[in-house]
Amino acid sequence: MAVNAKMVKELREKTGAGMMDCKKALTETDGNMEEAMAWLREKGISKAQKKADRVAAEGAAAIEVSGNTAVLFEVNCETDFVTKNDQFKKLLQELGQHLVNQKPATVEEALEQKLHGEGEVLSSYITDVVAKIGEKISLRRFSIQEKTDNDAFGAYLHMGGNIGVLTVLEGSTDEAAAKDVAMHIAAVNPRYVSTDAIPEEEINSEREMLKTQALNEGKPENIVEKMVEGRLNKFFQEICLLEQDFVKDPDQKVKQFVKSSGGSVNSFQRFEVGEGMQKREENFADEVMSQVKK
Repeated sequence: MAVNAKMVKELREKTGAGMMDCKKALTETDGNMEEAMAWLREKGISKAQKKADRVAAEGAAAIEVSGNTAVLFEVNCETDFVTKNDQFKKLLQELGQHLVNQKPATVEEALEQKLHGEGEVLSSYITDVVAKIGEKISLRRFSIQEKTDNDAFGAYLHMGGNIGVLTVLEGSTDEAAAKDVAMHIAAVNPRYVSTDAIPEEEINSEREMLKTQALNEGKPENIVEKMVEGRLNKFFQEICLLEQDFVKDPDQKVKQFVKSSGGSVNSFQRFEVGEGMQKREENFADEVMSQVKK
């Protein structure tokens, strides 16, 4: 029996499963709606879809390098326990290989692509893993970077993937130095590479705030400007990578270390798992009570 869009829509409404999963279920059961629903339940897909509204703010950042292409990406789950699961680790490996090979522009595009360019769609593959593990899992974000044979990737994962950093040391193949820069970025969390990258409006806003602060401290106006510029330079040192004291050798700036390696750094990506997300805050007693009341 031919499967049409109306049948797929009906099955989606009944089960909450994804379009591709519904189409596959109907194809496997020759268009029988009841059997298709049973097929989805057997595969755990209907159950997986019900997890879609859960909070998933744990997870791991991961890095995959393939030749002159590398990707830093974040995958979220509900509990940090899952990150130790072999199936979750395999998911990270599959996603990393897919992203560096297919090079999608957005998460949405990645989810619609076939895994490794063939076979099932990536979103369906993730749904299958959700059904097996029993938690909501999602690809949150990724950043793909390219280099030449004359450059080196700086890749570093902290605490098993709680923080991930990817940068390129341009003009140098010193991978150890590139990784040291990535480790510094993980530890200090700079917001910009250099002062040139700071938006002018942010500099002006900070300058005005520092000026007001100095005047409120009762400093004479004739020395306020000089004070403001001094404090502004300190502000730059706090937020700009190249102006910061290098963590492995505080006697030199990061820009001095980079220069000594014969390279330069023009960009970086730093992902901290769950940053900007609202994490679920429940205690065991509340969880038990919520079950009792059902």
